[in-house]
Amino acid sequence: MTDAMPLPGEDSEWLEADGLGGFASGTVSGVRTRRYHALLLTAAHPPADRTVLVNGIEAWVETAAGHTGLSTQRYHPDVIHPRGFERVAAFTREPWPTWTFRLADGTEITQELLVDPDSCDTLLRWRRISGAGPCALAVVPLLSGRDYHALQTANPAFDFTPQVRGAEIGSCVTWRPYPDRPAISALTTGTYRHAPDWYHQFIYVAEQARGLDCVEDLAAPGSFSFDLAHPEPGLMLLRAGESAPVRVRALADRMVATARVAREGPTLLRSAGSYRVDRGRGSTLMAGFPWFTDWGRDTFIALRGLLLAIGDLETAEAILTGWAGAVSEGMMPNRFPDSGEQPEYNSVDASLWYVIAVHDFLAASGAAGRSPQSEPALRAACLAILDGYAAGTRFGIRADADGLIAAGQPGLQLTWMDAKVGDWVVTPRIGKPVEIQALWINALHIAATRWEPRFSRIEAMARASFAGRFPNPAGGLFDVVDVDHVPGAHDASLRPNQIFVVGGLPFPLLTGESAKSIVDAVEDELLTPLGLRTLSPNDPAYVGRYGGDARRRDGAYHQGTVWPWLLGPFVDAWLSVRGRSEAALKEGQARFLPPLEQHLGVAGLGHVSEVADGDAPHGPGGCPFQAWSLGEYIRIRRMLGLEAF
Repeated sequence: MTDAMPLPGEDSEWLEADGLGGFASGTVSGVRTRRYHALLLTAAHPPADRTVLVNGIEAWVETAAGHTGLSTQRYHPDVIHPRGFERVAAFTREPWPTWTFRLADGTEITQELLVDPDSCDTLLRWRRISGAGPCALAVVPLLSGRDYHALQTANPAFDFTPQVRGAEIGSCVTWRPYPDRPAISALTTGTYRHAPDWYHQFIYVAEQARGLDCVEDLAAPGSFSFDLAHPEPGLMLLRAGESAPVRVRALADRMVATARVAREGPTLLRSAGSYRVDRGRGSTLMAGFPWFTDWGRDTFIALRGLLLAIGDLETAEAILTGWAGAVSEGMMPNRFPDSGEQPEYNSVDASLWYVIAVHDFLAASGAAGRSPQSEPALRAACLAILDGYAAGTRFGIRADADGLIAAGQPGLQLTWMDAKVGDWVVTPRIGKPVEIQALWINALHIAATRWEPRFSRIEAMARASFAGRFPNPAGGLFDVVDVDHVPGAHDASLRPNQIFVVGGLPFPLLTGESAKSIVDAVEDELLTPLGLRTLSPNDPAYVGRYGGDARRRDGAYHQGTVWPWLLGPFVDAWLSVRGRSEAALKEGQARFLPPLEQHLGVAGLGHVSEVADGDAPHGPGGCPFQAWSLGEYIRIRRMLGLEAF
């Protein structure tokens, strides 16, 4: 863990997504704390194969009072220079990230940043809003040209050679640091001075805290100067690839005007839109920013909140139809790699979540009086999944003689509790996990009642087997039965997976007192203000803090760490056992929403984090912008009788 003292605003991060998997992101303080913080980060094969091109800037102003730095950099081991964060008088992310810097002489300068989803360009705009006299701004772009998971060190292969064009309508400067990476173009109203240099040993404290490599060198090709005493703003447009000269001011004005219209409306709606991206000729949802791509399980879970709950049936249909063609041996892929096109089929639940998402989409379409033409393709994909599971497929996934789904092989992690460190599978859950049975029985019921009555027989068998095998005499449900495929062996760990038997899926398996006992047990030991713990604090294996190196983090990931997305199924179950009266809805609004609403203003601004500590005060961790976390927050609002936004 780093000993560096956090700067004001360092733990609050903003995100500007480009709709193709690329993005700009950083902290309110301006200091980069992650290798993923960048101003221009693009996806060569959307939404994957991402490259960091422009990591940041060094910026300062010269006034009659002297030289003042606006940027903030942290160098190894913990040297802060310059200290622009001390001059941040205000920050807002509406309608796009905007900083107001106040200088010692009273001069105020705004710095705005927005990403255009149509072009994937990043626009920076500076303007003096108070003060008089000379005001010269200098900006040095800090470049890399590396894979977004990697780091750069100073090296002779980096090509600083600029191509400068179009001075009469604004400077267009292009660099191609590496021949196998995209070129970088800066279109500006400033004047360029070439002065190649390396800035050495930036340190990223979030990476340091995660036990990862955290020191990087960045290339500084030269500086751009702007006269902010002039009423027109200074502009810099960053673009991947070579660019012809353009009238920068006119282009920037169009970008700003278009973005202002596009960003009208609820901020939560725009946050939800950050996860929608193109993949090939179709659409998908990113699992999270900054380091995830699209994952099957996450996409199908998040889709219900990010799209269906807000009525975006068209995008939901495009995503589900696009994924329909990916079924292989009855399985949906759970992950597409960062590079390459071969998907990874390594999940027992992603395919079943697809069936749930299709059901919810068709139900929402029917409620909207819409008859989607895609239903035959969706039906075929769902039936292929159920037939594949019934017959048996990869990794021992099969319907057993009792009608329940058995899955798993040593060394694999097939459920959503999928942490693995080297050969250590932290929560293997081989056998018959409880939430897999809830998903399976729901999927069978959906198919039997909508498409194929032949699934009724196995559904009835599975329901009877579930009722006879999963109740724990000590209370609640077993987490896994037939552990390691040993008949009669069971895992009695109190985990949140049993909540799906009561809520979070279209058709509860249990109601009445049995359901209430499950909700009460989960509430007593697993519920926190930000979500459900993954293991009871009373369990000897419980880990209350999520942090440290990869082994420590993955060792805690599902051993007590809180997951906000699980709060959606819990609230659904809580309402199911209490009744959805007006009084219950108001109680739920007062109890469950304020902590999440407060969380929207910390960590990933306007978003919900991936995880939080199991122990109070439940500090957020993991990915700061997580799709299913935000999606379930939106679903919770709808469940509690409120508008989505």
